[in-house]
Amino acid sequence: MSKLVTELHIIGENGNMFDTDMEYIIPLYQRAYAWEDKQLTQLIEDINDVAEDSNYYIGSLIVSKQFGRYEVVDGQQRLTSLYLLLNCLGIKTKPTLTFACREKSNYTLRNIEELLLENRSKIDMDRIEPGIQRGIRILSHELTKDHFDRESFMEKLAKIIVYRIEVPENTDLNRYYEIMNTRGEQLEQHDILKATLMSYLSDDSEKGLFAKIWDACSDMTGYVQMHFISKNNAVREAIFGSEWNSMPPNSWQKYKKAISGTTQETTGHKICDLIEKNFKVEDDEGYVDGDVRVRFESVIEFPYFLLHTLKVYVSLYGVTHEIATSKIVDELLDDKKLLDAFNRVVSCGITDTGRIADSKEDFARGFIICLLRTRYLFDKYIIKREYANDSADGEWSLKRLYVSGQQSKKKAYYGNSEFTRPGERPRTNDWRTKTNIMMQSALRVSYTSPKVMHWITKLLIWLSEADCKNIKNNAITKFDKVAENIAIDAVRENFFQVCSNGVYAMGVNTPHIVFNYLDYLLWNDDRNGKKKKYSDFVFEFRNSVEHWYPQNPSEGTFEQWKDGVDQFGNLCIIQRNVNSKFSNMSPEAKKSTFKDMIVKGSIKLRIMSELTEKNGDKPASLYWKERAYKAHEEEMLGHLKKACNIE
Repeated sequence: MSKLVTELHIIGENGNMFDTDMEYIIPLYQRAYAWEDKQLTQLIEDINDVAEDSNYYIGSLIVSKQFGRYEVVDGQQRLTSLYLLLNCLGIKTKPTLTFACREKSNYTLRNIEELLLENRSKIDMDRIEPGIQRGIRILSHELTKDHFDRESFMEKLAKIIVYRIEVPENTDLNRYYEIMNTRGEQLEQHDILKATLMSYLSDDSEKGLFAKIWDACSDMTGYVQMHFISKNNAVREAIFGSEWNSMPPNSWQKYKKAISGTTQETTGHKICDLIEKNFKVEDDEGYVDGDVRVRFESVIEFPYFLLHTLKVYVSLYGVTHEIATSKIVDELLDDKKLLDAFNRVVSCGITDTGRIADSKEDFARGFIICLLRTRYLFDKYIIKREYANDSADGEWSLKRLYVSGQQSKKKAYYGNSEFTRPGERPRTNDWRTKTNIMMQSALRVSYTSPKVMHWITKLLIWLSEADCKNIKNNAITKFDKVAENIAIDAVRENFFQVCSNGVYAMGVNTPHIVFNYLDYLLWNDDRNGKKKKYSDFVFEFRNSVEHWYPQNPSEGTFEQWKDGVDQFGNLCIIQRNVNSKFSNMSPEAKKSTFKDMIVKGSIKLRIMSELTEKNGDKPASLYWKERAYKAHEEEMLGHLKKACNIE
């Protein structure tokens, strides 16, 4: 790690982060302490979420060493909150945090104990700073709740890390703070990781090369090719070919030749760049269908992409932990543990050629190449959101970059990614693209947290393995099946293996992937049939599992269903923002009241609505409860069992 970066534990065996001879001073140009309920309760929740087996990064503190003390450039709100937290926990701190020219703030910090004990007679309340007093009151309230486990909290607090980062000498601090505050830019874990990996390289030109590739990959908007900017597109063509769409090379020397000798503008937001008055990010939009201008939005952010890529690297190079019983990477993709994840691989990883710790320079080179190649595959084969012209309504997209024009006048445009054999008709590719979009979007809306989007990792590993052999042969025509097998494994493990004795009654705990995979199967069957009833269906974030026949009928207007209400046949998945009355209405009332939502909703929900009809003298609700739901369940389970090869 860089000499300017220091790892600080909030509490440890030798005291706490404020047990130092160096004073932290909050300069006058910064605003007063302002954290309230939302930020402080989130701080407590973040600490409570810490796992027992690793450290947890909670933010960075940007400082400048001035006259034997640290002037806090960025991170003062979190720093002050941690100071208050330790005092509220009864942990003694040295008076090492002060505010420049803010006498009330300093007086309040020195009298926290009296405020907690409410010894108003011992303090001058007119000298108390209201913002800090409010922070003390909020933290004290959170720490004295009935369910608060102090022992567990202290164990987790010991895992919390803050990175103190010193800015270089002669930095214009006022200008730096103004820029960081205005643009919301601050050093994050991935910035520290970048500096750490670059420090493994001894040659400055190689560090520059590393930074240029990293900066291009870190911008998750658009396609990575468009982030290599140089005169006459020289760098872009050297890496991706004249059509801008070839797989980036797997040779460090080729990158040195392609980039080092050319004038390359990076997309990284360095301090010197940001200070320039005319600083701007190049427009990364392109076109489809002639004049339709489009922009693209990634389904994950860069820190998570780094974690996916690390898993790809571990898989490609067979990296294992030096302790055979230990995992080299965590299952969860936790951006708060980004540095910890990479440190474990570097410190404890071994490959066929030896320990990674003994060849950090090779790791830095190998990882940055893996990052660019994985990003190229991610852009081309993993869904994203596509927005046409100025529309705010995006759609799921799987496109590759094409180029039109000649020489310096070349422009990017976008068309469907290829999933065909050589010589197959474009129409064949169109429907393969559609099935890939539908399967991936089913996975995307099922796993809404980026921490559990393992399907992305699995697809990227499949695309990357054996020098990307699967995109060089006919295997790519089965890419939708690779994604579908991920869904099948999840449905088997989390539904069929959980339900026993033929009873499928998980109720609202039924995994979303079960509903979404079923909708995919129903859509695919319909697409291959004659009726084409569901050609308008798209996967959306339907995140609420509901009962079609309600658990609690509204105001006792019809009888409660006790035994079978949680059965799969009686369940549907809807958008969370649908009127809350939905849950208590009868099936007939839902069918008539939410007609517009149902016609655009889940395919299973549409079918349930169609089946809700009276039968003879029996009202629709009663007939649904007694017979219709069961026939529907058997039909739906039949689709799932056949696809999952369940007897």
